[in-house]
This record gives sequence, C-alpha cells and structure tokens, in this order.
Amino acid sequence: MTSTQATAARRSKISPERAQELYAAVLDELREHGYEALTMEGVAARACCGKSTLYRQWRTKPQLVAAALRAHRRGTLAAVDTGTLAGDLREAARIAAGTSGRDTRLTQALGLAVLSDEELQAALREALVEPELAAFGAMVQRAVDRGEITAGHPALEFLPAQLMGVLRIRPVLEGRYADTAYMERFVDASVLPALGLAPTP
Repeated sequence: MTSTQATAARRSKISPERAQELYAAVLDELREHGYEALTMEGVAARACCGKSTLYRQWRTKPQLVAAALRAHRRGTLAAVDTGTLAGDLREAARIAAGTSGRDTRLTQALGLAVLSDEELQAALREALVEPELAAFGAMVQRAVDRGEITAGHPALEFLPAQLMGVLRIRPVLEGRYADTAYMERFVDASVLPALGLAPTP
C-alpha cells in the first residue's frame, strides 16, 4: 500500500453521518465564537471526538471550516439550466436566497480572517467560490452558444460579484436578509437590464 493509499484509508474511517455531526459542531463554534477564536480543541469537545481525528481528516482549521461550509450548502448553481440566461440568473438568485440568513451570519463570522488568512482564503476559494464561478461561466457560455449575448459583453464579468455581493450587503444596509423575492427583483431590475435581457415571466 502506498503512502497515499494509506492516508486515504485512514481518512475513510469517518462515516458520512459522523462527518455531518462534526461539520455541525464546526459551524456552531463559528457562529458562537467567530473564526479567530474557533479551535480544533473546541470543535473536538463539542463533537465528542479526539482532536487527532480532526487533524487526521482535515489537517488544518481552514480546511475543516471550508469543508463544513461546503457540506452545509443547500443548493448549487452547477445544476441550473433553464434554457435561457435570464431564467438561469433568476434560478441562481433563488438558490442564493436560500443560502441567506444563517449562511450570511456564517460569512460575517469569518470576518477579517477571510482577507488576512491566506490559507483560509485559498481553502474557501477551492471549496466554495471556484465551483460557483465555474457554474456562472457555464451559464454564460450556453447563452453565448445560443446567441443570446456576445462573449465580450462588458457586464458579464460582474455577474458573480452582483449576485454574491447583494447577499452580504443587504443586511448591512437594511438590517434584512436578501430573501427570494428581493433577489428576483434585483435580477429583474438591475442584472438583466445591464445585460440587455428582458425579465422572464
């Protein structure tokens, strides 16, 4: 058995059900204490497991937090394909709204660590950001292939920032989370007109 196979074998000892319990402990610690105060020891105590189990499976705190956030997500943009870019963006907005509330609080709990901790930033990009960016890219490419929009349209590069950013900023500006109705209105009133597209019925 190679060292890689041995490592994989050790990591496979945690069942999916147990992994979800550990992820829940991570997210509870994150909500209660913030990222800086979250420790492997605290997660282990909450989840009633050995600290070595966490280090063996995830190696570092940033990787454990990223895995917990990824497992917690209730929807993904990868499966979105309504047949039109406008429809895809509205569906993406609905999925994004489903991650508001508790997910926004988790993001806020990460605070400045996302900007100052390069390892955390890299782990979150790999686990959460890059898959969503790839999904946005696929939506746009399908629209280009259908002739709905040109590949060089200047508004395209801002799509991810618009949809992801509005989730974070509405609680700051209005003290309310970006729910489904709000996100749909945002897409219809701001995103689609910038792309030269009409809202879907």
